[in-house]
Amino acid sequence: MAPPSAANPADLPATELLRLYAGRALSPVAVTEAVIARAEAAEPHLHALYAFAPEAALAAARASETRWMRGEALPLDGVPVTIKENIAVEGVPMPLGTAARDDVPPSPRDAPATARLREDGAVIVACTTMPDYGMLSSGLSSFHPLTRNPWDLTKGPGGSSAGSGAAAAAGYGPIHLGTDIGGSIRLPASWCGVVGLKPSHGRVPLDNAFYGRCAGPLTRSVADAVLAMHSISRPDDRDPTGLPPADLPWLDLDGLELTGLRLGLVMESGAGLPLDPGNRAVVEQAVRLLAEAGAVIEPVPAFLTQGMLDGLDLFWRQRASLDIEALDEARRARVLPFIRDWAAGGRNLSGAAVFHGMGQMAAMRDAALAAIRPFDFLVGPVSPNPPFPAEHASPTNDPARAMAHIAYTVPFNMSEQPAISVPAGFTPEGLPVGLQIVGKRFDDIGVLRLARAFEKIRPALRPWPVVA
Repeated sequence: MAPPSAANPADLPATELLRLYAGRALSPVAVTEAVIARAEAAEPHLHALYAFAPEAALAAARASETRWMRGEALPLDGVPVTIKENIAVEGVPMPLGTAARDDVPPSPRDAPATARLREDGAVIVACTTMPDYGMLSSGLSSFHPLTRNPWDLTKGPGGSSAGSGAAAAAGYGPIHLGTDIGGSIRLPASWCGVVGLKPSHGRVPLDNAFYGRCAGPLTRSVADAVLAMHSISRPDDRDPTGLPPADLPWLDLDGLELTGLRLGLVMESGAGLPLDPGNRAVVEQAVRLLAEAGAVIEPVPAFLTQGMLDGLDLFWRQRASLDIEALDEARRARVLPFIRDWAAGGRNLSGAAVFHGMGQMAAMRDAALAAIRPFDFLVGPVSPNPPFPAEHASPTNDPARAMAHIAYTVPFNMSEQPAISVPAGFTPEGLPVGLQIVGKRFDDIGVLRLARAFEKIRPALRPWPVVA
């Protein structure tokens, strides 16, 4: 296959890579080499990767090239991908971002999403970083070096899919898998200026299912997110919460008409941090564009309460406290101090308090489902704030207010609805801001179609950052 003649192959979308591979105009080996070179140049600054495996990636790329030459290509053959550290990759340990688990054994087999990507010929380049136990919207970890934001190295990428967001923005290939239990795909997607989809709960099978937890893609385009979903949504009986097999039209993105579409605008969260003026301006402009294209926009009163958010926070603290208290003293000391301090708030809670926290999660679910009922979709901010200092554990950097920034995202984890962050613009300081689009339960296709429709009417974005 001939070398590419234009853009750096590391920056090409998966849709374009597959077209070029099919035409024998580009080689999976050349693309993988370009991604490896990009990562090697940027990693001293970003620290987005864990278990970087160039030689294994090149071997997979050579096998892919052989399949293309034989006419035996698979659906994602030769497309470079990264996988968040808490999604198992056979042979790679899963420390979950914490030095308290620095000696865990290698994973014995691939997680469902990893297995689907490998079955479809994707080239696994590396795993990506996360904070301790995935319980921060930050790139701060006791195990990994500090992960930074490619748009501004003084800022964090968000989390807990910290490395995934940074890798996507920096051009470490086109597809990156993350997980989301309260905003952990959408927040880094917004702060890193990429697309991040939290699918309907159970749409992408997991082998570690939990309330609200989902896996999904972070990419530079909606079309690449669709390609990933086409693969990773296939069923796997290891997930007891998995949805029934469904033959969804993943690759049909153009079936949505904006004229007359009923969109509920959730501009006020009802809890947590106030909406930053820069973020507000970007979202308001995005909504104006949708209205000019024919959508009917109606404001939605805030439906989340501080009591709901506090109840969820207590439940999560109690769960984290149990995990940390089960460690011996030496291991407990290795956990990030912010996480230890936050989890301490869950120690010795009564059964009634924990039950109340779970009840608030259910109330959050019911409120989110009621909010969307009169509409086709909800739209609004992903985050109340722009990217924050890289060294901070969260936007508040305060364990007592650790969840104050997730009020726009976490309700839709509890309600199991699909939600996506799509790049919408930039703050006056040049930092990315995402627009959140939320669909009714199981309408993943509708969410992706509306996201693609918004991409088409959105003004051109700034060039991708170059980190070297």
